[in-house]
This record gives sequence, C-alpha cells and structure tokens, in this order.
Amino acid sequence: MAPKFPDSVEELRAAGNERFRNGQYAEASALYGRALRVLQAQGSSNPEEESVLYSNRAACHLKDGNCRDCIKDCTSALALLPFSIKPLLRRASAYEALEKYPMAYVDYKTVLQIDDSVTSALEGINRMTRALMDSLGPEWRLKLPSIPLVPVSAQKRWNSLPSENHKEMAKSKSKETTTTKNRVPSAGDVERARVLKEEGNELVKKGNHKKAIEKYSESLLYSNLESATYSNRALCYLVLKQYKEAVKDCTEALKLDGKNVKAFYRRAQAHKALKDYKSSFADISNLLQIEPRNGPAQKLRQEVKQSLH
Repeated sequence: MAPKFPDSVEELRAAGNERFRNGQYAEASALYGRALRVLQAQGSSNPEEESVLYSNRAACHLKDGNCRDCIKDCTSALALLPFSIKPLLRRASAYEALEKYPMAYVDYKTVLQIDDSVTSALEGINRMTRALMDSLGPEWRLKLPSIPLVPVSAQKRWNSLPSENHKEMAKSKSKETTTTKNRVPSAGDVERARVLKEEGNELVKKGNHKKAIEKYSESLLYSNLESATYSNRALCYLVLKQYKEAVKDCTEALKLDGKNVKAFYRRAQAHKALKDYKSSFADISNLLQIEPRNGPAQKLRQEVKQSLH
C-alpha cells in the first residue's frame, strides 16, 4: 500500500521541513507551496502560519540561488507578520547576493532594531558598510532608503514568542564573540567603530599617523573585535618608531585573526627594530606558511637571518 501523501497544512509543513533538512530544497519548496494553497483555500485567517510558510519557501529559494523569488516570498511573509527576523535576514541575504546593498543594509538594520546582538545581522551591516562606502563614497548614508522604525510593541511581541525564530536567536547569541569587557557591542557601536576606522585609514593615506592613531583608538573604544583596526594602528606606531606599542597591537590583532598577514609582518618589523631577531624570524616564518610567495616577507627573512648569525 502506497504511503499517504500529506494533505493537512501541518503535515505538509512538517514534510517540507524534513526535505529541507535533507537538502531537498525543490521538493521542500513544492510542499510549502502546497501547504499555502491548502491554507488559503480554507479561508480562515492564520497570518502567522501563512507567514512562516512563505518564509520557509523563501529559505528554499535562497539555498537554490533563486534570490528574486526569495525576496518576493519574504516580502509576502513580512506583509502578514511585520518585523519577523527570519524573513528579514533571508531577504537581506538575497539582496546582498544581487548586490542591492542599500536594500540589504536596511533589512539588516531593521533586524538589529529588534535584537541588536544578532550575529549574522551585525556581520551583514559590516559587509554592507564596506560595500556602500566603496560604491557610493563617504556620503553613502545620505543615499540609503529610509529605515523603518520598529515599534516597541513588535519587539515585545517578538520577545514573547516561543517560536523557531526565537530559538534561532538564542543560538546566535551563544556564538557571539564578546569584548574584553564581556560585552557585545551594539549595532550602533559597530557602525561608529567602522566609520572611525575608515577615517583613520584616510589619515594614514595623507601621512598623518598621529591623528590616525587617535581615530583607531576611538574606534576600539566602540568595538574591539576587528583585527584590522589593531594592525592598522600598529602600522602607525611603526612609522612613529613606537615599536613596543606596535608589538602589542599586532598581538591583539592576531588573537582576533590568527591569519592576519599584516599583523605578522608588522610585528616582525617591530621585533627586528627592538633587536629581538628570534621573535621576528618566528613571525616571518608564520607569515610565510600562510603566504609562501610574499616578497616583502622573504626579503625581511633574509635580513633577519643575517642579524641572527
């Protein structure tokens, strides 16, 4: 006897979830679509269930690289249940894949109004800020669409929902990297840190290393989770011959990113200037394991080798 094909909304959604977990995204999408048709045919108003089905089908589209249909389904889900985190994140990912960075920024930012410690949204804001600065220039914020203000009632509703979304957020929080003060920087902090770091970079290009150090230091007060901010400040200390400070900053940078090539190179330079040739050689060796053809590092290794003998 052939197995009974699911026909209730709940059975169809459960079957879709199982296919999704098994990586069968097209089959899962079809099951969610059928569940939506059954639900709509019933005529009963169940916006939460309908929103979840659209959001789940959007996840299938995203996995299959069908970004436009993902955006369409997420928008339908959000029309039924505004300020739901999963469809916002999925739509942001689809916009990002299509290089519609202003729209992606708005969705990531909206998520962070609901919960300002969602890791994927914080990382998304970082990526979009970089992309928007590159494509639109320093005045990029003026060219963004308006960001919707999330009402407190929506935040309260969200916090009280014992849903899959809420479980997902709890999982995200458990994965977060914390600052030395055991505090995750808010979205606003991360953004301010990013802007200050970019200002520091501009000052370095102009040769104003003292002012750049001030900008990088201020950036680190807002968020000390970015390796590049430390390694950039280390460059300034090197130029100003403050070698011990350069070593400290490179060490902090490498704690955050063990493959930060610039941090290894700059710490090797600082160690060499301090006549700690053994430590300098060790840093260059580590760098060359990551980038064996790095010309400046090969040259520095030869110089340090001569000092060791």
